Amino acid sequence: MRFTTLLIAFIVSTMPASLFAQQAPQPAPPSIVVTGSAQVEAQPDQATVRLGVVRQASAAQAAQDQANVASKEILAVIGKLGIPPQKIQTSRLTLTPNYRGDPPKIVAYSASNIIAIELDDLARVGPVIDAGLTAGANQLEGVRFRLKNDIAVRERALRDAVMEARRKAEVIAEALGVRLAGVLEVSDSGVFVAERGQGQFVARAAGLAADTPVSPGELDVNANVTVRYRVSEPGKN
Repeated sequence: MRFTTLLIAFIVSTMPASLFAQQAPQPAPPSIVVTGSAQVEAQPDQATVRLGVVRQASAAQAAQDQANVASKEILAVIGKLGIPPQKIQTSRLTLTPNYRGDPPKIVAYSASNIIAIELDDLARVGPVIDAGLTAGANQLEGVRFRLKNDIAVRERALRDAVMEARRKAEVIAEALGVRLAGVLEVSDSGVFVAERGQGQFVARAAGLAADTPVSPGELDVNANVTVRYRVSEPGKN
């Protein structure tokens, strides 16, 4: 037993000091952490119109039947505008009781259908709204504008955010009397496409001849990054 202990002690004592040095934690290199953000504007080229039908009746089936009839009329009218069937979808069907009195008692039922129409031609947004309202829609849930392919503008926003981070780091490094010596770490907080407002439109009242004016506006593409740069004194690595 004593021989084994001496042998282990001998092996440990003869191990290179460099081995222990490698295992010791290394101090973090001096660095600068900066954030960069960018916003890119883009013109939308696609829209989704959401039209609603709400009907009320004393019986649940009657309310649903009335909503279904109006929805079919809307679908037929929109189809005549040349919108492909695969671009038209019934996105929500609801049937809810209406209460009154104390204690509450069901006095009627409200049935609603929401029809979503996807448009690749923004010039059709106004005519689709007008056609839907004329055919019996009594709700306009809104128009959502977006891009079919937003990869290019996302990349542009991300590139601009990185460039801003670099400029910030250079200014800080100059003020501190050091220089940037490479990127240690970088992360992004995501790239987001947002509508500026919700698109400007005014639904016309039933029976009026005026068209519904629609202005798609612009989309804002936002990117944010965080970059950690290694720094060193001038003339050193």
